[in-house]
Amino acid sequence: MKVKLIKFTQNPEKVCAVAARLCYRSAGIDEILDKFTEGIKELLFKVISSGHHSVLEHASFTFGIENVSRALLAQLTRHRIASFSVQSQRYVKFKNGIEFIIPETIKKNKALLKKYNNILKNIETLYKEFLDADIPAEDARYILPTASATKIIITMNARELRHFFSLRCCNRAQWEIKDMACHMLNLVRTAAPLLFADVGPDCVRGCCREIHPCGKPWTK
Repeated sequence: MKVKLIKFTQNPEKVCAVAARLCYRSAGIDEILDKFTEGIKELLFKVISSGHHSVLEHASFTFGIENVSRALLAQLTRHRIASFSVQSQRYVKFKNGIEFIIPETIKKNKALLKKYNNILKNIETLYKEFLDADIPAEDARYILPTASATKIIITMNARELRHFFSLRCCNRAQWEIKDMACHMLNLVRTAAPLLFADVGPDCVRGCCREIHPCGKPWTK
């Protein structure tokens, strides 16, 4: 898995802080921007702790994700307040080979791993036969499994990212999307530490909402 922070709002913490201050000041935007050089940390802490999270929507972050499965994609797109661009199986013809994701639990079982790889090899062979027979890629893709690897560009604002991390960094989250979410969290904490200092699964803030809590300390 490869996770990269491609781009994000310039000075994201100041942008969010200026938006928050504007709500309670009579001054113009230019005046607030010019004078707002100190107190950003304190204001953002107050804003976040009070639940005034709408101002966090002014900072957005774009990630490039590679070598993740279509199974992960199905979970990811449940987060509706985000933008996704995904490598197309309809237009992209994987004539040079298809990447597949192998869960660690399968890797540890040599007998089952062999069967797993054999099935994927047979699928890949048949897929290539379809393409060679001029079957359109959009039809040949019907035999590809959710283990097929894909590439994704994701953009989320800071508010939605905080929600995303609260769910997907959880110990009970599916392992692949948890791994991706934790990589993303590490990247945005470097880019905007004030916006994500207290972020993680709900248990980090002492309020686990899982029906069946794991009972374990959070680990990335």
